[in-house]
Amino acid sequence: MAKIFIINGHQPHPVSPGNLNEAFVERAEAFFHKRGDDVRKTAVSEGYDVPAEIEKLKWADIVFFQSPINWMGVSWVMKKYIDDVWTAGMAGDLSVGDGRSSKNPKSGYGLGPKLSGKYMMSFTANAPREAFNDPEQKFFEGLSEDELMRPMHLNFKWTGLEPLATYVIYDVLKNPDIDADFARFEKHLSNEFAEMEDAA
Repeated sequence: MAKIFIINGHQPHPVSPGNLNEAFVERAEAFFHKRGDDVRKTAVSEGYDVPAEIEKLKWADIVFFQSPINWMGVSWVMKKYIDDVWTAGMAGDLSVGDGRSSKNPKSGYGLGPKLSGKYMMSFTANAPREAFNDPEQKFFEGLSEDELMRPMHLNFKWTGLEPLATYVIYDVLKNPDIDADFARFEKHLSNEFAEMEDAA
């Protein structure tokens, strides 16, 4: 049995009330419960207690993060969550400061993690799949989904968590295929967590 902490980083607004992200959170929770895992959740837009969030991160074996891609990043409320929780966690619960010492201030930045475990990110995107990983596409110019979301990878790395494969739900406004996305999501979770069990 694994300890799973699910973070829903969506910020509701008229264009995107959050139903799709919540649906993927519910599917992830059902998947983990079916495995017999212990699940805790936070929806950042509903508010949170910083010390309690730090304890959830320390408790978890796996952090599952669900979010829309908002203007090439995460929502402002999720950024605030990171500002609040990660900054408080630098006191020693999530990291030892910024990893450097006054004796050697020019090296070790970001290398003071205190957690061990893994994380998985799942994103909803307005962009089609074809917008990524293709140098001929004028906007992203060949960027992958993970390269676009590199800041979030670095935030998790800061705490010591290691990545599982990212999942992306594409083209959610103009050309959605949600049933296929749900099926692909179930397969993604099954594959990733089967590999973890095999490695264990």
